[in-house]
Amino acid sequence: MFKYISAFILIIITIFFILKLNIYTNKTIILGSSLPKTGIMKEWGRSVEIGSNAYFKFVNERKLLPDGKQIKLVTLDDKYEPDLTLENTKEFLKRDDLFALYGYVGTPTVKNILHIVIETDIPFIAPFTGASFLRDSKYKNIVNFRSSYKEEIQEIINYLYDIKHIDKFAVFYQNDVYGEEGYISLISALKNKNLNLVGEGTYKRNTLSIKHAFKEIKNSKPEAVLMVGSYKANSLFIKRALKDEDLKNVIFCSISFSDSNEMINNLNKKNLENIIFSEVVPSNNNYEIDVINEYKYLMKRYYPEEPLGFISLESFLIAKVTVEALKKANSSLTYKNFLDQIKYHTRNAIEGIPLKYNNTELLNKTYLFQYKDNKFVELKYDKKN
Repeated sequence: MFKYISAFILIIITIFFILKLNIYTNKTIILGSSLPKTGIMKEWGRSVEIGSNAYFKFVNERKLLPDGKQIKLVTLDDKYEPDLTLENTKEFLKRDDLFALYGYVGTPTVKNILHIVIETDIPFIAPFTGASFLRDSKYKNIVNFRSSYKEEIQEIINYLYDIKHIDKFAVFYQNDVYGEEGYISLISALKNKNLNLVGEGTYKRNTLSIKHAFKEIKNSKPEAVLMVGSYKANSLFIKRALKDEDLKNVIFCSISFSDSNEMINNLNKKNLENIIFSEVVPSNNNYEIDVINEYKYLMKRYYPEEPLGFISLESFLIAKVTVEALKKANSSLTYKNFLDQIKYHTRNAIEGIPLKYNNTELLNKTYLFQYKDNKFVELKYDKKN
């Protein structure tokens, strides 16, 4: 009789500590992602999904998580519309089995749910935005993977001003918080060089209404145009510019959220000499980095018909870092333990790409590319110039 009472007490104590520590006990770890699966940004959402799942499928197949756990990415379509992102997030937070919010796409969409995210302890992992409002150390449950828009844009201006000696900049941007983030970052970067913006033009999110913006920028006679828009809007602007005598020789610069791969496709891989692409991860053409070779192998294995690209590569890297943190958390899988692991103990999680948690980011580097000979070629230059 005594041994049954002892066993019962032990069970009660175990349950008490599990509840007290909020240990996640589900056999399947659920990650929820609101992203565009339809609409003008659907290729973005697709790249996030397949890049992440290429690694998650491998992990599940090989049983790499502790205690036989599996990992599952659950996605809901928000069409890159903030109101739908809010609805989707509320749906996720109703789930008892949700472990983390993961890989949300877009600045305006994330901005619309920030108030909910910071009211919870639930991890909010690697949103696809370089927005400054997420890079605040007081938000303990938010971990950014990518570099900020500010870092990307400063790198572009450094290259064009210091190396190319360009000093007349205009900006084409989306008329929402994403575009505003880019605009403010550009003003700051120009100020560092004692420069002023010569022209600007905006368009409405999820549209291709660029006529007015095109006219405004054309009249400003810039030498370079920074583009803070979607890949379709940016591509349409460049197509028109190439037919215009005043703009055809201008240098166009897109940041990572513009999706370089889809811009190339939209431009039919033609007339790309004057375009600079900023990215937060290396090109998948880099054979010297082990994790990129792993990405290509697993993408071919699980998604052989899907093209490779910067976004699916970034998603793959995020998935790998997430899994590494889950493995290190082991059986004591709590929100806090997981967040500590992903921030401070995943430095060597992706072979060949160093990580260091700084300014709420794991990555703190940007890369500049041009597209030549059917591939992205990194711009190599003396950054001390």
